[in-house]
Amino acid sequence: MGRLLVSDEARYVGPPMTGPVDHPERLRSTSFSPRFPDAMGTFLVEGGHRLEGRIRPAGNKNAALPCLAAAVLTAEPVSYENVPRIRDVLTFLEIVRSLGADVTWEGPNEVTIDASGVVTDSIDAGLAGRIRASVLLAGPLLARFGHVQLPPPGGDVIGRRRMDTHFLAFEALGAELSLNGGFSITASRLEGTRFFLDEPSVTATENAVMAAVRAVGVTTIRNAAAEPHVQDLCNLLNTMGARISGIGTHVLTIEGVEKLGGARFRIGADHIETGSFIGLAAVTGSDLTIEGAPVEHLDATLIGFRRLGIECTVDGEDVHVRGSGEHHVRSDAFGAVPKIDDGPWPAFPADLTSIALVAATQCHGTVLIHEKMFESRMFFTDKLVGLGASIILCDPHRAVVVGPSPLRGGVVESPDIRAGMALLIAALGAEGTSEIHNIRQIERGYERIDERLAGLGAKITRSAKEDS
Repeated sequence: MGRLLVSDEARYVGPPMTGPVDHPERLRSTSFSPRFPDAMGTFLVEGGHRLEGRIRPAGNKNAALPCLAAAVLTAEPVSYENVPRIRDVLTFLEIVRSLGADVTWEGPNEVTIDASGVVTDSIDAGLAGRIRASVLLAGPLLARFGHVQLPPPGGDVIGRRRMDTHFLAFEALGAELSLNGGFSITASRLEGTRFFLDEPSVTATENAVMAAVRAVGVTTIRNAAAEPHVQDLCNLLNTMGARISGIGTHVLTIEGVEKLGGARFRIGADHIETGSFIGLAAVTGSDLTIEGAPVEHLDATLIGFRRLGIECTVDGEDVHVRGSGEHHVRSDAFGAVPKIDDGPWPAFPADLTSIALVAATQCHGTVLIHEKMFESRMFFTDKLVGLGASIILCDPHRAVVVGPSPLRGGVVESPDIRAGMALLIAALGAEGTSEIHNIRQIERGYERIDERLAGLGAKITRSAKEDS
């Protein structure tokens, strides 16, 4: 088993961080010990206050996880900057450490992984069950050892999340799959080939790419996912010595290499967190500036919020959100009810449909929110209705929102990361006080969100009260 260390030389000025991977026997005591407050705590939110100021999105969670997995492909250290200090990242690093890697925190958002000591191709079932991203280690372990024992992954329950595309990709590269309470994948030799993914799955694309970089010959992946996090992974792998072309498109070409080396890489800013802050400004009637935003990845996001009448202006890497004043939904031609629907990149991101929905509750007009990808994500709307929103849930994928509706405080529970953030935004825009339980779901994806929002003037405190 590897080590989890914090550099004695690095220093972080800020509140202590606490969390599930705090093992005193492996951690040196510093001011940025990677821990979180009580996972069973509650957010107490006093709503109805306008916010003001500037906020910077953290590193992209969905880029950090596959990039951290890529370190397992090499015996040389890989260092990362702008890593979001969130529960999912810390859980994932615990899995990497359990394989035999050394994990060292160099600063509050900088981490180095030395996977030279990885000696096992089997992922711990208990750890894998805590996070869906555990599946991202399948490709690197298969490429390194020729075999991987993969337990069923955990993650948000937002609908069926297929594994088939991962396995079809591995099989195309020459691997064989067997089921034995988990997934046993074996390949005596990975060979480059040309194949078409049956869906543009982000994690399946990432797994396929990480396996293909060590395959013999050239691999072409058609219908590949092209999200910013996939681009980050491919750029990191190229920095490590891989040869990947077509980055940012739906056709990736990978020329296999015998060996990958170490690297230093900066995780890009999170476009989902950026979109969340746009929704926050609209619901609270606030004018906010989002600094260092990934502007090149916001086209569909800005179009979607503009459809709700929420205007943003871009100035370099800053996005200015005019949340004050009235927002009027823009009807389609001839007065038709407009729609915000998600889809594979570069369409409106699925992870922002919950945020768009809560923003729509405060806009004048009617809009259809169509979540095409996950059949359970929209069920949190009953919690918004309980806070006063006017929403008709048509089916598991579609909801009609009529606004604006005055929101009132209440007691809610976060069902998943994005719905949890949407409920926090609603609570900040509501009159009265709200209790948000199961906040560990929010903290899986949003770094120190209570402290950062408090910096904008939000009235949010953490209670040690346990969830009921």
